Order: sequence, then structure tokens, then C-alpha cells
Amino acid sequence: MAQPKQCDACTSQQGASRQTHHTTTAAQAAKQKVAARMRQIKHKIVVLSGKGGVGKSTIAANLAVLLAQQGKRVGLLDVDIHGPSIPRLLGLDGQRLTADNDALVPLSVNPNLHVVSIAFALEEHDTALIWRGPLKMGVIQQFLGDVTWGACDYLIVDSPPGTGDEPLSVCQLIDDIDGAVVVTTPQQLALADVRKSITFCRQVGLPIIGVIENMSGLICPHCGAAVDTVETGSGESMARDMGVPFLGRLPLDPQVMRVSDAGTPFALSYAESDIGKQFATIVERINDYCTSGGKRTMNENKQPEADTKSRRFALPLAHGILAQHFGHCSEFMFVDVDAEDTITNTTSMTPPEHEPGALPAWLREHNADVIIAGGMGSRAQNLLRESGITVIVGADGSAATPQELVMTYLNGKLETGSNVCDH
Repeated sequence: MAQPKQCDACTSQQGASRQTHHTTTAAQAAKQKVAARMRQIKHKIVVLSGKGGVGKSTIAANLAVLLAQQGKRVGLLDVDIHGPSIPRLLGLDGQRLTADNDALVPLSVNPNLHVVSIAFALEEHDTALIWRGPLKMGVIQQFLGDVTWGACDYLIVDSPPGTGDEPLSVCQLIDDIDGAVVVTTPQQLALADVRKSITFCRQVGLPIIGVIENMSGLICPHCGAAVDTVETGSGESMARDMGVPFLGRLPLDPQVMRVSDAGTPFALSYAESDIGKQFATIVERINDYCTSGGKRTMNENKQPEADTKSRRFALPLAHGILAQHFGHCSEFMFVDVDAEDTITNTTSMTPPEHEPGALPAWLREHNADVIIAGGMGSRAQNLLRESGITVIVGADGSAATPQELVMTYLNGKLETGSNVCDH
């Protein structure tokens, strides 16, 4: 009996099904290849910063160099697709990747340090890559899965500034990252963006190893003395405010800038200088974190470290009760709570005059961790959350004191309604 002839629609549908199956199979194979490569690497660290120009790549390169000098086998992956800096910092400009049996071979700085960067795949140094997200994720997946990293103690990933495709791709592709090293400089312009990096880490479940305050003070090029600059120490204060570890400060040294441009790591050439010794201490702290069980998997979904220590609650008040409009309160009640959820202190303060963005900045300055309000505009909520501050809106404080509201929240029984100030 003759088989019924398929119509064009059926034939087309079967072809689409085969294509979908092929695409799914290829994606699964690529993911499995990444997982197999990453299983050979003990520790994975991502170096992040919300701000460009803070010395993030210099930190990543010298971290890798110093770990390798200590006898550890280290891979250094530069995922800054649009502005790769690692080749210049390590004297590898103009080098090219090679292949071996369909795998990419990283460049070797020495027997312990192996490097991959998109710059090694470009014909011209000035070539601009005008790529969207899927292309960038694809090449990062290739660098993780197709490179013969081998058995390594560390993989250091240098990310571009911000919280976009590249760091997100790394977090999605590697499921057991030890954590992020966040780099900042002390001025407020940088800190505002770096806070977003910390918020990014918390939102994607990436543990934070700690913050480095780079360019913290200046080493005089004439006498070698340390000179404090404006706002030195602000990175440390920011780390404390957001409840994350602080790894240390590194001063701005013109000698470091010169040797970095020449492709010589300062961790080696200035090992006995003050900055060399300070950096060695930072690397020791990072190594201790990774080797002492500090690692958490991306799937554990644990609360940020700030949730396990003392916290400061801030409540906007009007006529002694919780204000329904955050920006029009007459005072703020700050309630300090220790690690055992016991109220230790309360302080009343008068806020600054109502201007857009003024209250979030003022609350950061006064180390607020949690805001409980009746109503709050979306812009203020975003500014506070970007700073790592928890925001609770829709609370009804008409029949409760600020202290009672805080305790109700800590007991998990605080009920919230509509946000009457959502504009």
C-alpha cells in the first residue's frame, strides 16, 4: 500500500524540529565541554569593577603573576572583548593563539602562567569589535571550553567595566566560582558604580571575596613618600557599609604605571616596595579565602554576609509615626540591631531638605542597611538598592513604634500593603 504523501507544511515542520534538536544538542555539548574543562581547575576568581580606569586589569594580571610565582599553575582569561588590556600588561602584544587537535592553546608567560585574550585573535591591534551579547557569550564559552587550560590551581577572569554581558556570561557558564574581587578607587564617582558591582554579585549569587581600594593615595615620584589624596579610605568605608570584606589599599605609584605600560608586572619588579608588599598581603588574603573553604557554589543561594552581622534600620517619621511619603518626613529614626537581633541603640536625626537623590546619599553616609517606609518613589528605591540597602515599602506604622516595626520585621511577621508613593 502506498504511503500517504506528506504536505509541504509537514515536511517543513519536521525540518524545523530536526534543526531545533541539532541546536539543542550542540548547546548541551558546548556546556558539557566547559564543565569538563572547569572541573580541572580548583579555584575560579572573577575580577570586577563597575567603573573603568580603576586598574582592574592591572590587579588581575599581577594577581595571576604572583600566584604563579608562588608555584601555582594559573590561567588568566581576559574577557574584555572591546578593550583587552592583559596582553600589554604582560608584554604579549602582537602574539597569536594557536590550535592543537581542534583545541586552542593559551600563550605561556612562564611554565606556571597561561593567558588567553581576544586580542590574540585579532589581525590588527586597532581592530574594533562591534559585537552584541550573543557573539560575546559565544566567544567566552569558546575560551572556557575549547582552550587547553589543563589542571590549574587558579583561573583568574578579567572582566570589562560594568555589569553587562561579559561578567554575566562568566557567571552563567561557570557554576562553581569561588567569588569576585571588586576593584575601586576612592573617589565618589567610582564608588557609585562599584556599589552596583556588589549589587550585581548579590543578584546573581556570586560570593564576594573582597574589595580592593586602588590608587589610594599617591607615592611621590621625587621623594617616595606617601601622600594622602582626597577621600583616601572611601573604598574601605564603602565595603564596610555594604557588608563585604575589605582586602586592602594600593597607592598610585608612577613607577607602577611605567612598568605596566612596558609589560612588566609590578608584583615582580617592585616586590620589595611598599606597594609590592601590600599587594602580596592582598594576594595572601585571596588565597586564604579560596583554600580555607570560603568557596560557595552559585546554586546555594545564601544570604549576603551583611545579613549575619549587626544592622542599622532607618525609618522615616512624621509626627512620631511612620511616614507614608518617604521624601516628606520630618525625622529619621535609626535603630541598631546586633547579630542576635537585639536592639542596641536608637537615634533620631533630621534629614536634609527634600531634593531628588539627596535622601539615599544621606542614608548611605549614615550606614543604613534596611529602610522600612510606608511609601517610596521608584527612583529612590533603585538608588538605595544599588547601594546594597534593603528597602521595605508599604508598612503600616500607625499603631506601632519604630522599634516595634523593626522587631516585627526581624520576626518575619511584618505585613506590607500598597506603596502609596510609587511615582
